Amino acid sequence: MNATITADPVHSKALPELAAKLLTARQESLVLYHKLATFKLPTPVGPVQQHLLQQFRQALVDYLALGPFEVFQALEEQPADSPYGGARDLARRLYARIAYTTQAALTFHDRYDGPLPPTASALHEDLSRLGEQLATRIELEDQIIAAVRQSNMRLAA
Repeated sequence: MNATITADPVHSKALPELAAKLLTARQESLVLYHKLATFKLPTPVGPVQQHLLQQFRQALVDYLALGPFEVFQALEEQPADSPYGGARDLARRLYARIAYTTQAALTFHDRYDGPLPPTASALHEDLSRLGEQLATRIELEDQIIAAVRQSNMRLAA
């Protein structure tokens, strides 16, 4: 019997696009993160820093939501025999570690929901801790994105 695998056209097409969307949101967050992290210590916190922090917090939440609510959801909807099955399985294995980084980032987000302290030293310490979590998250996401891309290349071939 000759079995052919047919990919779900909606999700197969969407997965590479979702991965690209995730990378764009990540880049936006990292650019804002870098801008915040470059303020010299001890810098008085002013309206510019406050506005930048609010932009970063929003970009961070948007980025964090793309993983579980779009990319992982689309992977979960793939059937077992889908070309994206390997990416789906990898995402399942890495999800708990990614969820941990999400919680750390949301803790940062919630901590800075309001006026900033008078100096940026606490913010820099929190940004440093957040940066470590984001680095871990990026490494894990990159594995999933690579698996999605490999699956997509097999589909195109």
